Amino acid sequence: MSEQGQELRGRAERLFEGFLWSSRLVVMVAVLASLAASFSMFYLASADTWYMVSHLLHYASPELDAAGRAALRSSTITHVVEIVDGFLLATVMLIFALGLYELFISKIDQAERSRASRVLLIRNLDDLKARLGKVVLMILIVKYFEHALQMGFASSLELLYLAVGVVLVALALYLSHAAEHVDKGGARHGEASAPGER
Repeated sequence: MSEQGQELRGRAERLFEGFLWSSRLVVMVAVLASLAASFSMFYLASADTWYMVSHLLHYASPELDAAGRAALRSSTITHVVEIVDGFLLATVMLIFALGLYELFISKIDQAERSRASRVLLIRNLDDLKARLGKVVLMILIVKYFEHALQMGFASSLELLYLAVGVVLVALALYLSHAAEHVDKGGARHGEASAPGER
């Protein structure tokens, strides 16, 4: 192959590799869409909170009887659970957007220097999955709690099903915390053994 052919091949290779590297910027579409979804969920949950509080202003009214007060309390608890679910979902989308940006576009310098919270500092894909997994688990727990509040127990077997569900929720929380401690212990062990390996 002539020198000119090699030069053309090298130039084409550099152009194609530059195109491949720049193609990661398409992730910005997902980042912006996730941020928009996050802001939308924050807005919805905040609006629900405002209307819920406004409906509670007459809770202490003497015109409200015990049955009406109990119904208002029950509906308020359900609304609170829905609001928590909305804020958690908004948090998931926010973490997802920032994680994608840090993994594919650029590191966020403010997150590196910030001492306020490390939850938004994403170092690798496993870090992003771990943070999203914890919040998704909390959303599932909240949804289970929401359905449990609306259930009517017609038999002792249905009550047993609820108890089994609570045990499974507790087991999921325990396993998530146990996995976190194992990961931290392995990281500390790796850091301690690193000098010896040299």
